[in-house]
Amino acid sequence: MQVFRGVPQRADRPLALTIGNFDGVHLGHRAMLASLGDAAHARGLPAALLTFEPQPQEFFAPDQAPARLTSLREKLELLAQCAVQRVYVARFDYRFAQLSAEAFVADVLARGLDARWLLVGDDFRFGARRSGDFGLLQRLAPRFGFEVHAMHSVAIDGMRVSSTAVRACLDAGDLEQAHRLLGRRYSITGRVVRGDNLGEKLGYPTANVRLNRLRAPLTGIFVVEVGGVGPHPHPGVASLGLRPTVKEGGQPTLEVHLLDFDGRIYGRRITVRFLTKLRDEAKFATVDELVAQIGRDVEAARRYFDRPATAASN
Repeated sequence: MQVFRGVPQRADRPLALTIGNFDGVHLGHRAMLASLGDAAHARGLPAALLTFEPQPQEFFAPDQAPARLTSLREKLELLAQCAVQRVYVARFDYRFAQLSAEAFVADVLARGLDARWLLVGDDFRFGARRSGDFGLLQRLAPRFGFEVHAMHSVAIDGMRVSSTAVRACLDAGDLEQAHRLLGRRYSITGRVVRGDNLGEKLGYPTANVRLNRLRAPLTGIFVVEVGGVGPHPHPGVASLGLRPTVKEGGQPTLEVHLLDFDGRIYGRRITVRFLTKLRDEAKFATVDELVAQIGRDVEAARRYFDRPATAASN
């Protein structure tokens, strides 16, 4: 898969194209990408995707934008597993936000990408003040020489599959439903950085994982498995939150205690897969109470992994 930063002034060849944030690359996205791949193959075109960085809501209202399910790097790694040959990452800035809907079609879709077959969600909006929609694409398609198709929503267990629905499940601690919507365990990948070594002082050393997002879509204490520390996923317990017992006004932190692990992994990029939620984050009256609760969390994680049929990662 080739990744291009920005949209070229003029395309080097025609494309089959889809557009969107694709945050989380959930099963709805994957169905869309499968349709794109089929159409691209039938027409002898590369399957291409246009996405935005930052996401438009992050540009317009960063404090109110929804929590990211995936960083840009995580998203690209997930897209590489799909039938996508090219990804164009457009910088969403003031100039881009001011493009009229007609200019977006003429300058980006037609001249910059030479889209010949276009697939969008049925609720897709584009252009300044979100003035463009599927109807406008249909009207402009003959002029610019492309086909346009709408992808209808995918539903699982009666729930529309969307990034918003995945965030709601994660926020509620319903990791199983999030798993069903994503088609995989929700995970966060990041580099292990040096922290304040508090976990080691408390008897439970932790790997501090850089989040690479403004905020995470879930908080609490979780049973996890960790990839990237050995040949197989390693069991652990993760805390994702503000650590209110030991720090006032802290930033969201992902800390992972690896069960029965003795090694240094600073600088390593690891993937933390969230299997089940143990509890919400809490502020304890004393550090001793916190340590006792961590001990109970570790034992709960051991029982989880000792079950005859532990949830498999995928």
